[in-house]
Amino acid sequence: MRSPSALLSNENNWHTTAGSALPGQPVIYRDNDLFKDLKDSRWLQLLMYGITGRSFDEKQIKLLEGIWVICTSYPEARLWNNRIAALAGTVRTTGSLGIAAAIAASEATIYGQKPVIKSIEFLIRTQENLDKGHNLKALITRELETYRVVPGYGRPLIGTDERIPALMSLAEQLGYANGLHVKLAFDIEKTLLDGRWRLHMNAASLIAALVADQGIKAREHYLYMIQCFTAGMLPCYVESASHPEGTFLPIRCSGINYIGPQRRAWTSASTQHNALKM
Repeated sequence: MRSPSALLSNENNWHTTAGSALPGQPVIYRDNDLFKDLKDSRWLQLLMYGITGRSFDEKQIKLLEGIWVICTSYPEARLWNNRIAALAGTVRTTGSLGIAAAIAASEATIYGQKPVIKSIEFLIRTQENLDKGHNLKALITRELETYRVVPGYGRPLIGTDERIPALMSLAEQLGYANGLHVKLAFDIEKTLLDGRWRLHMNAASLIAALVADQGIKAREHYLYMIQCFTAGMLPCYVESASHPEGTFLPIRCSGINYIGPQRRAWTSASTQHNALKM
């Protein structure tokens, strides 16, 4: 628990640089008037300004939006987080609850937000060590020995990642294909492929590299990516809610391998009815 003095100094008194909104007065967003200074901002520009306190130009915003469009907007209901959105629709809960649950599930260990933040931390850390004169192969070997994984490399089910060519095409179009961290991401992949590891880059690493080249830090990257899957989640929710209730990927009881404590056997409705008649 915080000390009493810390609590007392903040009682009815919140020191903030985030902004303020009082009825009948201008809305302050960080240090700008939302209605005057920021009224022409694109929504993602406002979001990134809120996260970082820095301004991003149109080309940077096109990159950040493109990352979401290309890499994280799959309307595939079998994906782990989209499945939750679809389940929310099939049980007729609200869109807010369903999407919030799906976003929370996006903080997975193998997929989603945890690899996102680990990838950018790894790239930034590796580049800093290279600037100090360390050897790339030695850094990769140490990463594998310590964590048994290289964040952003390798992919479950298949080795390659279909998103990388599309994302690199966008990066080339915008002039971001040769950034320091992008070059590093490909150098790491080459080292892994030339060695005995045979690990291809996945989208998390390229996303992290492009973002790091914009000066975005690891925690800022994580916050920027929180909503990235929603364009794929919402179609899954909408479609599931339009089908008969409870029909999204049902499983028969006989399809479940239950190994817990034995309970009474399930009987059909007709059997129960006949038992009652007797």
